[in-house]
Amino acid sequence: MVFSSMVFLFAYLPAVLAVYYIVPKRFKNLFLFIASLFFYAWGEPKYVWLMIASITAAYVTGLFADKEKYGKKKALIATVAAVVWNIALLLYFKYSDFFVINANSLFSMQMKLPGLALPIGISFYSFQSLSYVIDVYRGEVKPQRNFITLGTYVALFPQLIAGPIVRYKDIETQLQTRTTDIIKFASGVKRFAVGLAKKAILANGIYALFEEISNAPQSALSVGAVWLSAAAFTFQIYFDFSGYSDMAIGLGKMLGFEFLENFDHPYISRSVTEFWRRWHISLSSWFRDYVYIPLGGNRKGKARQCLNIMIVWFLTGFWHGANWNFALWGVYFGVLLIVEKFLLKKTLDKLPKAVTHIYALFIIVIGWGIFAYEDSAALAANFKNMFGLGGLALWNEQTTMWLVQYLPMLVILVIGSTPVITQLGRMLNEKCQKLYQLALEPAAAALMLFASAAYLSSGAFNPFMYFRF
Repeated sequence: MVFSSMVFLFAYLPAVLAVYYIVPKRFKNLFLFIASLFFYAWGEPKYVWLMIASITAAYVTGLFADKEKYGKKKALIATVAAVVWNIALLLYFKYSDFFVINANSLFSMQMKLPGLALPIGISFYSFQSLSYVIDVYRGEVKPQRNFITLGTYVALFPQLIAGPIVRYKDIETQLQTRTTDIIKFASGVKRFAVGLAKKAILANGIYALFEEISNAPQSALSVGAVWLSAAAFTFQIYFDFSGYSDMAIGLGKMLGFEFLENFDHPYISRSVTEFWRRWHISLSSWFRDYVYIPLGGNRKGKARQCLNIMIVWFLTGFWHGANWNFALWGVYFGVLLIVEKFLLKKTLDKLPKAVTHIYALFIIVIGWGIFAYEDSAALAANFKNMFGLGGLALWNEQTTMWLVQYLPMLVILVIGSTPVITQLGRMLNEKCQKLYQLALEPAAAALMLFASAAYLSSGAFNPFMYFRF
């Protein structure tokens, strides 16, 4: 089940909210835990046991990771066990086929592919479980002794399948006591409406252009068309992913939770470094706190810092999928971050904003070009075409038709990628607060919900790109 589906919008969510607001406070976590397992089982019935096993592993290792009670040695063993369990899960279920394919190719072997179905959201809930146990070991949180409460944290359906990666320490208090009032609920509905519109209307709409150009015959393409396709994917992945994050944050508010922001208008960045402070913030900060800093961060000289950066970004890329293009994507950004940090920073600081913004967007679009194609031949062909090495014309009539057809959508996407709409809403709220809060904002949310539902009910293209995560 996904958020942008009719079943979720008109059956699951209303039923969950209705029961959640009826049950007594002491049973809310139990209900959320059961509802979240049902949500997961809807799409992955055979892997519910894996989810419960992960929660159990986190619960047991979290208890023994308490250094104050069990001493440093036992706590360390428990923490290592948690690391081994969660990494082993990812390696087995997510990367088995990848390792077998590459071993067969490298050593001329004929091993049979395991062919395992990827448990939805395993990368997200494994990282959450792992961060919880590590934080217990570090003494940053107390071990959770209530299995249902910990299970609610790990399986919580708003952020289960597409993030953000919520850390236990950020919602520890909320798991015990949280407010569920009409103001927070209304705020959650509005945030969910924004996210649903971003996903269902904008992301799905522009992805159709990417698919159309990607599947077009070579004779219909031009260099301009390939760049138009790259721009389409750049917008699609942002509005899709940030839309899901918005929906997760909105759903959290409806249930009384406050999740941290995961995106902050990344396409207004003026450098790669700034981009990664604004894009998928929960993942970047996770790798910083649980990989980069433990490796030594910037504390052991420049050479070691560069190595640490490359390790982190190779792993960041590989986390996204079991294919070499994702690892290459991570290495690409790792190298650029090192170059900016040690060579380009002073120059970028002196250049005009427009120049640095164009520089950052060019680098980002190239990066998404690597990310988009898992097939190495298609990836190579795409980059040849992008840079005029594939024998294509610079521009043709078909490219003009695509541009004209999708121009209104592209204009909306450009505006939506900036803080303009947020700033406009803030200005209206300051000048006519009652009109804005009682009429304009609710009307806009209702319109987005209606338009999104109409789009989804039509059976229009509605891909879910997070199955591989």
